[in-house]
Amino acid sequence: MLYYEIAGPAEAQPIMLSGSLGTTLEMWDPQMTALTEHFRVIRFDHRGHGRSPVTGECSIADLGGDVLELLDRLKLPVVSFAGLSLGGMVGMWLAAHAPERIDRLALLCTSAKLGTPDSWSERASAVRAGGTASITEAAVGRWFTPGFGGREPYVAMLSGISDEGYAACCGAIGAMDLRPDLPRIKAPTLVLAGADDPATPPEHAELIVSGIAGSRLVILSGAAHLANVERPDAVSQHLIRHFMEE
Repeated sequence: MLYYEIAGPAEAQPIMLSGSLGTTLEMWDPQMTALTEHFRVIRFDHRGHGRSPVTGECSIADLGGDVLELLDRLKLPVVSFAGLSLGGMVGMWLAAHAPERIDRLALLCTSAKLGTPDSWSERASAVRAGGTASITEAAVGRWFTPGFGGREPYVAMLSGISDEGYAACCGAIGAMDLRPDLPRIKAPTLVLAGADDPATPPEHAELIVSGIAGSRLVILSGAAHLANVERPDAVSQHLIRHFMEE
């Protein structure tokens, strides 16, 4: 069972926030003050991350199934969903395979097909051999632009992730190809990219937009992979506008 937290007015529209590989739900702290003024916000840790259990090898479908189980547990028939990176991959799977559960979708700094199975297998092997601390410098270097000064809490966040939990999710990403699913997504979709994101550059967002009818693309300047951290106010406002649209 996934660990989760809920904040915001009990009667407000529910939205779910799903984070990046190597982060915990605290990744979304920069958005919470703004979002909880309007929404009932559910955040969770992916399996093998933060306070959620480590379960071994998994797929994107397994991670999506975890979310569906959580929605059932919370008795939420439908939510709006925002996911960044791995969270966005889970969001695409949900919107394609359980469309009745997702009424609006926001995809941040993510990809429908990222890297090769071998590249993700190599990263998983490195983490199993040397721990998440061994890849922290490289990973956090992709998360933020060079001039960003607030990276230390995220270095600690990544270093604290379960080695096996991180490696298992690497395997899920390596095996993933959501491109055939994109035309099945009917939920109104916002796709947001960081202009300076080396992990999922804007062309990944453009491919997603080309596959989801009616989706809208926003590219944020001055942001790398964790755009919600580097441009918190801009990301919050884009999410609020998108989720409040009729």
